[in-house]
Amino acid sequence: MTIKQALIKGVTVLKLEKISTPKLKARLLLQYVLKKPRQYLIVYDNQKLTDKEEQEYLKYIELLTQGEPIEHITHQKEFMKLNFYVDENVLIPRQDTEVLVEEVMKIAKKIRARKILDLCTGSGAIAISLAKYLENIQLTALDISGKALDIAIANAKNNHVQDKITFVESNLFQDLGQEKYDIIVSNPPYIRRKEIETLDKEVRREPRLALDGGEDGLDFYRNIIDKGYEYLKYGGYICLEIGYDQKEEVMKIIKDKKQYIETYCKKDLYDNDRVIVTKLG
Repeated sequence: MTIKQALIKGVTVLKLEKISTPKLKARLLLQYVLKKPRQYLIVYDNQKLTDKEEQEYLKYIELLTQGEPIEHITHQKEFMKLNFYVDENVLIPRQDTEVLVEEVMKIAKKIRARKILDLCTGSGAIAISLAKYLENIQLTALDISGKALDIAIANAKNNHVQDKITFVESNLFQDLGQEKYDIIVSNPPYIRRKEIETLDKEVRREPRLALDGGEDGLDFYRNIIDKGYEYLKYGGYICLEIGYDQKEEVMKIIKDKKQYIETYCKKDLYDNDRVIVTKLG
């Protein structure tokens, strides 16, 4: 089987199983198996695969048809133009979350932030991106999962920002201490518990801990908003990613708390409500 034939076969199988972006995934898998860039596949499309390469490639195609996320096979995901290792212990970073990171960066520059707290850090994508692109900043990144923190620490080292981030194993604020921050940022679990089983097969392969936001999907927002002001400097900000249909509910939680002012919402690239920002005032 040549490179060209392998790609055609891979795309055909993925299309039959209604796997999204079949051409992209077939190509990325073959690049991963051959350890070659995209250009190589184009220039040498008549090169024959070895039996081992062919078997490995077809095995991975089969895993995709069973709902395995491609990122769990290649262990690679680009986010904010940085590379992250991911596996089944962390949520795969999404492009939507870049809107949250960009908004935090804008606020951080405006208020000359020096300390940022990232709750539910997972792979570390948010904290590491902020550490990479902001100067004179120190971050604290928390997660309840020790396995997730191991991955986040490795990602921080691979992106050369380990000196700017302190990683803490904690259930939200539980083991944090009394430090105060300019900004608290979080992409918390926000899927309603009963809806998890209705999600795409690929999403259901991700850690339930990173998906389950409680019965109404709002447990983490209540906790962060209820206690967050105690960990903010006066005039500090809380920046949260939300589900596309959670704007009004999260806004109400913030309004009921009374400590916060100047609350607003930003949309993602698909025009969905995605980020809520509020200020301690």
